[in-house]
Amino acid sequence: MSPQQVAQWMLGKIEREGCVYQDDVVDMALYSGGEPLLRENADGNVVLGRGILDSFLALTRENVVWVKPDRYWRFRVLEDDAGREARG
Repeated sequence: MSPQQVAQWMLGKIEREGCVYQDDVVDMALYSGGEPLLRENADGNVVLGRGILDSFLALTRENVVWVKPDRYWRFRVLEDDAGREARG
């Protein structure tokens, strides 16, 4: 499994379901042999590695935002501010 494959899976999930939660991506990667693509953050949580995030950003730079409080990505809407992060 490559970072690009994970990024494509993430985009597909957003297209089908409207959003994709970070925890769902981590679970998918763990169960699909993508553990080397993940990392442990300062709080001890397993999160997406830089390769996945960079690949996903390359695919979705203009049309997807990160909702930090709830840790998920979704398509951008008119009410979103400029930038990658959204309020909800």
